[in-house]
Amino acid sequence: MKASVVIVDDHSLFRAGVRAELDGLVDVIGDASSVEEAVECVVRLEPDVVLLDVHMPGGGGLEVLRQVAEKRPAQRFLALSVSDAPEDVIAIIRAGARGYVTKTISGEELADAVRRIADGDAVFSPRLAGFVLDAFASVAGPVEVNDPELEQLTAREREVLRHIARGYLYKEIAARLNISTKTVEAHVSAVLRKLQLSSRHELSRWAVQRRLVD
Repeated sequence: MKASVVIVDDHSLFRAGVRAELDGLVDVIGDASSVEEAVECVVRLEPDVVLLDVHMPGGGGLEVLRQVAEKRPAQRFLALSVSDAPEDVIAIIRAGARGYVTKTISGEELADAVRRIADGDAVFSPRLAGFVLDAFASVAGPVEVNDPELEQLTAREREVLRHIARGYLYKEIAARLNISTKTVEAHVSAVLRKLQLSSRHELSRWAVQRRLVD
């Protein structure tokens, strides 16, 4: 089954364009142009993922997140915005969005991001991941010098973990480390097993808590 999506953006031409780009890749079941419409639409249709514009009249994406959380606390959101300002990225993630990508993303990449959010992952455009990791690392505790969980991992597994935490795709990690995508997948599976975690999102949070990324 394809992931179901609601698109929230106050520009009708942009909503139509996103629908066209995602056609056949995911199931777009609705769209909304305002905070009020968005809340009603999301609560009524119960999509797997909401594609959410950050800046809209009436409080923007933050207000949509706040109101939907009262009625559907488990709803998953992916912010899709022209803005790559750190304050926008950090605010929307702290409010509960599971990811943030910019509107320069391709249709196939966006569909992949939607599927990953639906599966429980956290997704960021690579450049934006650092903002979030820095913001959360600043309030995380210090790394334990003798961390028994960390010591389970090989040097290569730690490298892969750091890239995952920064939001890179498997194929991007493979290119950066000069290894195959299958090898990356094998390393991720090994890390998940050793740390007893179940998703990329949990891996990212684990890495942030131990300040394994800049």
